[in-house]
Amino acid sequence: MKKLLLIAMLVFSTIMFGYSASLYEDGRTYKITILHTNDHHGHFWTSRHGEYGFAAQKTLIDRIRNEVSLDGGYTLVLSGGDINTGVPESDLQDAEPDFKAMSMIGYDAMVLGNHEFDKPNEVLAKQKEWAKFPFLAANIIKKSNGQPLYTPYITYSFDGLRVAIMGLTTGDTPKLVTPTNVEKLRIQDPIETAKKLLPKLKQKAGLIIALTHMGYYDYGLYGSNAPGDVTLAQEVEGIDVIIGGHSHTKLSAVDIQGDTVIAQAGDWGKNVGRLDLEFLDGELTVKNYKVIPVNKKKKIKKDGKKVRVFIEKEIPQDPMLATFLFEYQDKGSEELKQVIGAVNADFIGERKIVRSQETNLGNLIAKTQRLKVGADLAVMNSGGIRTSLKQGDITYKDVLKVQPFSNTICMVTLSGAELKQYLEIAANKSAGSGAFAQFDNAEIVMKGDKLEKAKVGGMMVQDSGKYKLAINSFAAAGGDGYMKVTNHPTFVDSGYIDADILKEFIQMNSPLNAAQYAPTNDVTRK
Repeated sequence: MKKLLLIAMLVFSTIMFGYSASLYEDGRTYKITILHTNDHHGHFWTSRHGEYGFAAQKTLIDRIRNEVSLDGGYTLVLSGGDINTGVPESDLQDAEPDFKAMSMIGYDAMVLGNHEFDKPNEVLAKQKEWAKFPFLAANIIKKSNGQPLYTPYITYSFDGLRVAIMGLTTGDTPKLVTPTNVEKLRIQDPIETAKKLLPKLKQKAGLIIALTHMGYYDYGLYGSNAPGDVTLAQEVEGIDVIIGGHSHTKLSAVDIQGDTVIAQAGDWGKNVGRLDLEFLDGELTVKNYKVIPVNKKKKIKKDGKKVRVFIEKEIPQDPMLATFLFEYQDKGSEELKQVIGAVNADFIGERKIVRSQETNLGNLIAKTQRLKVGADLAVMNSGGIRTSLKQGDITYKDVLKVQPFSNTICMVTLSGAELKQYLEIAANKSAGSGAFAQFDNAEIVMKGDKLEKAKVGGMMVQDSGKYKLAINSFAAAGGDGYMKVTNHPTFVDSGYIDADILKEFIQMNSPLNAAQYAPTNDVTRK
């Protein structure tokens, strides 16, 4: 049995366990540093404000590797998955720049995320060729022969200390991706998979790491989601470290569940998590943990104006990788100019109109988001709609001008009583403000500032009913004064970018008939 010792504060912890001495050298202190990222979602290039990007990440990781090596330590660089889906320049090129950049950085392993199945299996196979590191997925099995789709686990030896890393992907994967992309696969319960695999790993390694794409949910309250890292740690004995992804959670300090250390670094490559460990005679000590921002910026007032400044000292871009990635960024930008469809009339997103009344573009966007995640209704804040779609041919660039913020689409399951409260808040958003709400598949009657009744799909909302609401990540987090739902037990972030959803809908339904999205007076006021 393992014994956990807390040193000073929770972050500095020691984990005791009784492994065979053959799995490490007695009396030797091993220093292991795990660098980790997760949920990159296509952000291989810098943001429009010069933040993050793989070129700066490489500089940071190279520096830390060198520092650790000079101190006699060893480094692992791990990804919690979801490299795909999010930035058009990456999406249009099947994330080729992303996987090749990760190879140049020297990632040691990646767990498959659910968004790795957004495209056909042929694309994933191609990405595996680009990646010079293993894809881990212990619980993803081929139906045809019962064999793992990719490597279940890998082992490393650091001068005698043997380390095992297994990959576990969320059980929600089949319902989060296009069904045809996983129809030949069986996504097994990751927790049951880990229980079966642990005895074998204990014979092979002194240090066991679970590289997961399962999500971090406080206190193990995962709601309608599949179980995440906390539940994994609580139910599976023998995992020493969990490096996670999927929920886009930035843990500023490690979470310790029993004898297991859990870490996750946010998303988009905004941060690199650094977990410094020491291993001596079966005793694992967390010496330090830090989530390092990669050229993230904040706004400050300077000379009466708001300007963006680096949160920490700027990290230079690796010049070779920056040059390599620029060609992909340039090519992707050119592809954005290609026509993706057409509309037969203007879809209105002009600021002074869409922020004051229901419009056909507001209805279109809300509908596409509802359909994409299979929700019952959708609410869209009008401030997220920045311009109109003009009659005629539409390019991807046109779509990005309408929705430039790269918000992801989220879903939360609310009781009828909760939904009424949410709709009352949304319907009270002032005309003329960015908070002004656009609705899909909902009918609302307001008496003054109070909700009198509400319908979803033509049926009266019942207090005891359950309703799936689609909203963007900005509103979900409480932006524009909307009810915050990110802490609701049923909350899930799909990872799908709003502009990509609109683009896909236009492609599949072109030419769009504006009359089908005409205002229907979703909100009646007495």
